[in-house]
Amino acid sequence: MAVRWFYLSFYALWLLGLMCVILTIYWMQLWHGGFAWDGTIHMFNYHPVLMVVGLVVLYSAASLVYRLPQSWAGPKLPWKMGHAALHLLAFILTVLGLVAVFQFHRRSKIPNLYSLHSWLGIVTVFLFACQWFLGFVVFLLPWASEWLRSLLKPVHVFFGVIILSLSIASVISGINEKLFFSLNNATKPYSHLPGEAIFANSLGMLVVVFGLLVLYILLVSSWKRPEPGTLTEGQPLLRDGE
Repeated sequence: MAVRWFYLSFYALWLLGLMCVILTIYWMQLWHGGFAWDGTIHMFNYHPVLMVVGLVVLYSAASLVYRLPQSWAGPKLPWKMGHAALHLLAFILTVLGLVAVFQFHRRSKIPNLYSLHSWLGIVTVFLFACQWFLGFVVFLLPWASEWLRSLLKPVHVFFGVIILSLSIASVISGINEKLFFSLNNATKPYSHLPGEAIFANSLGMLVVVFGLLVLYILLVSSWKRPEPGTLTEGQPLLRDGE
């Protein structure tokens, strides 16, 4: 039963993640003219898509690698490498998302980093970079002692959850900010809930549900990878999957 509930949650999560990505692309395509890497508003349109893909969906995928029961048995190194590689890909896409918005601001002579959304985003990306570097140096490279890894593991896990939470907050505030700007001079303003506002608000709620489900999977103790030789009755997934 436990393994079925895990996989039900897992597949529901990735359906939600795929929906978040598709709906963000659709929003930018339908209401904002699509995409072009040319410094115009069409370049900006890459920003929300890349942030949702990198900072939310792929970041979550990397965070959940060790929740897969298949990762509980056998060598841990391949799973470490997968965890690090997914995080690195998420970080690269996130940086490209920042490049898109900064290039658009530079060409349009718009100031950078003045809004709460931008502050949240930059803090999130900075913590993400520090987290990845710490994880690579301490947990992937072979030089660190078991004592050091045991000491830093709770810190690494804690900041992983914090970064995910900040990522969700950054995306939600970004959706809200984009709607305020794009509907500021519209015939039907944001307060009258035009079609774009309803669509983007629904997208934001979907991102929140996705984030909450990720946090739920991360925090269920019976779904965590057990330490070697410590599989207990509270961690039945490996037994159920055998």
